[in-house]
Amino acid sequence: MSASTSGSSTADAPTGGSTSLPTGGPGETSTSGPASDSTTDATRDGTSDSTGGETGCALSGWVGTCGDVTACPQGDLSVLGTCEDVPAIQCCIPDGVSCSVSGAPGLCLPSATCPAGLELTPGLCPGDAEVQCCTDPALACDPNASPVPNEGLTEQSWDPACPLGMVGAGGFCVDRYEASLVVLDNDGVVLSSHSPYIHPQGNVRAVSIEGAVPQGYVDGDTAAQACAAAGKRLCTDAEWLRACRGRADTTYPYGDRVQPSVCNDARAIHPAIEYFGTNDASIWSQLGNPCILQVPDGVQTTGAHPGCVSADGVFDMVGNLHEWTADPAGTFRGGFFVDTVINGPGCAYVTTAHDTGHWDYSTGMRCCADPL
Repeated sequence: MSASTSGSSTADAPTGGSTSLPTGGPGETSTSGPASDSTTDATRDGTSDSTGGETGCALSGWVGTCGDVTACPQGDLSVLGTCEDVPAIQCCIPDGVSCSVSGAPGLCLPSATCPAGLELTPGLCPGDAEVQCCTDPALACDPNASPVPNEGLTEQSWDPACPLGMVGAGGFCVDRYEASLVVLDNDGVVLSSHSPYIHPQGNVRAVSIEGAVPQGYVDGDTAAQACAAAGKRLCTDAEWLRACRGRADTTYPYGDRVQPSVCNDARAIHPAIEYFGTNDASIWSQLGNPCILQVPDGVQTTGAHPGCVSADGVFDMVGNLHEWTADPAGTFRGGFFVDTVINGPGCAYVTTAHDTGHWDYSTGMRCCADPL
């Protein structure tokens, strides 16, 4: 099956009477300068710093610190893949304004300060024309690759009354984190984790794991099958809303008043525009491209926003990825990392524009189940 040619919601492409999203730059450029070439060489691969303290890293000449994703200070640029090959470990770069070229993460720098050997691309950064996107082309995304960043991660028991990976919420169990997938053989034995950047086909099972890249590119039918393979089911709309709003029936998982950036709930530029480098209408027919979900500052690992949690301990129900429900006509809820406003505020965000065969980079899932 190929990806739908429409956007994942009214937020993806300006169709009908919907409101289009902003496509400007991410903000002001930083006043901090990049590291010297010698420092960059020493830290690019995540080697220890000279003091023997925290592990260092670098991107486009700017030095940061490797650490748990939940410890990356708000406002810092967090980048996967430049530290240990573990999803929950990211490089935190203070005051970095991010950009990307063909999926290669970069920083907005004055052109004279982009280190030798890296490339400059104009037109992708705010501010003066001399400020350009500085990237390492070796980090560009390969759309034919199938990265498996969740390999080796496992589910935990959070509630003895619920299956692995789940917590109780109002008489039923719900995945604590947005689901990722594992690949099964014909006997139901796990062969490997599934790439979260590839449309799943074949025999897969849903798992709910802290610190994993949640599964995108999933259609509603496959989401239902993956939950069933785990002995679970897609949540009904009523269950999903109860899990998001909690017993107090709040507008957002964390309360009634919106708190921007507490969840992964907004992005200054659409990831498809960033990846393809254009806002031409043709890109909206290519939303199944595996690299769209791999642009920097896009989807985050599960639990990376510790404040985006319900009273029952359920994470990321607003933002990050859309989540399919059991509606046979096709419904996904909660918004995604570009928008959590256009189709309703917080937990009320709902998209009903697609049938259950639809999928693109932004469609994810979460399972529910009866208590043990």
